[in-house]
Amino acid sequence: MALSASEVLAELARGTEEILVAEELKEKLEKGTPLVVKAGFDPTAPDLHLGHTVLINKLRLLQDQGHKIVFLIGDFTGMIGDPSGKNVTRKPLSREDVLANAETYKEQVFKILDPELTEVRFNSEWMSKMGADDMIKLAARQTVARMLERDDFKKRYAGGQPIAIHEFLYPLVQGWDSVELKADIEMGGTDQRFNLLMGRELQKEEGMTPQTVIMVPLLEGLDGVQKMSKSLGNYVGITEPANDMFGKLMSVSDELMWRYFELLSFRPLAELESFKQAIAAGANPRDYKVLLAKEIITRFHDADAAEAAEQDFVQRFSKNAIPDEMPEVTLVATEGAMGIANLLKEAGLVSSTSDAMRMIKQGAVKIDGEKVSDTKLQVAVGGTAVYQVGKRKFARVTVNA
Repeated sequence: MALSASEVLAELARGTEEILVAEELKEKLEKGTPLVVKAGFDPTAPDLHLGHTVLINKLRLLQDQGHKIVFLIGDFTGMIGDPSGKNVTRKPLSREDVLANAETYKEQVFKILDPELTEVRFNSEWMSKMGADDMIKLAARQTVARMLERDDFKKRYAGGQPIAIHEFLYPLVQGWDSVELKADIEMGGTDQRFNLLMGRELQKEEGMTPQTVIMVPLLEGLDGVQKMSKSLGNYVGITEPANDMFGKLMSVSDELMWRYFELLSFRPLAELESFKQAIAAGANPRDYKVLLAKEIITRFHDADAAEAAEQDFVQRFSKNAIPDEMPEVTLVATEGAMGIANLLKEAGLVSSTSDAMRMIKQGAVKIDGEKVSDTKLQVAVGGTAVYQVGKRKFARVTVNA
């Protein structure tokens, strides 16, 4: 369905952190000509999760309105290592790793974008053709003082932590990508602000109309605290089995549910407001988490899978009388896993590890409704589950590294 420029702008603004410059974007949209929309991904971790889809969903919105989506795989910048938000120099990937991860990215991103209408590019197409003299000329466009205005570089410099010279090249290369692609719009996370604005600067220097920058927030993970990340174990992967996705989404807090609705759901904001009013009037928040979980599972699987996941959840949880509200606990495993007895003790569900052993032997311990019989069970990091001891003690526990 074709939307007016104002309607597209309103949808793009939903949940967006910042648009630079919104008035410029409105003018571009009102012209009615297809715009080049760029989004870059460094293929360092090929598993896409719901946090990534906040941006990709907006790409799909523009794609549906006839704009040209360029999914840029930073195979060249991936070998530099993105310094955004990092307090140490990142280890560059090998060429083989970059290309393998890039293939996985392409497979996953087309769960959202139309492969027939998406242009997949690699920035090595132009960057690998640059000679040393061209790279020096590019580096000469910015000063060290300007680079140190960037927040993560500034903090590392002030803290006496090393900054490798090649890291200064990263934002310059990302900005030059926008010149090569003649991007009208570039999207990225808020942690990419410096890099995104670099594209505007370099385009201006080349006599081009500067790209509009759309920055999306970093989605909080299932713990509601840190950004969604596979390494933190607080993520929902878009290729996960439907049952796993459903259980994870049902585990989010009532407060975080609204954040997920705003950033991940395609439901109108007016409908979300009606949900809030219903809950204020006494409706159960769990019912609305079900709607959210089924919407997302339908998107990445299908409606039948979403329905089956709900039934599985009801069978495993509701029949075991698991309460809606329970303590949320995050634990840290120092060696990649945590023994079940220690976990139960640290989560406050038992008074001691010996008490935990006794309860397991009595068949009184369950994980996600399933009885635990192994007293030596090691719980791997990277997951969230409901732990139950006896009939009345429950905790939703996340184990991180």
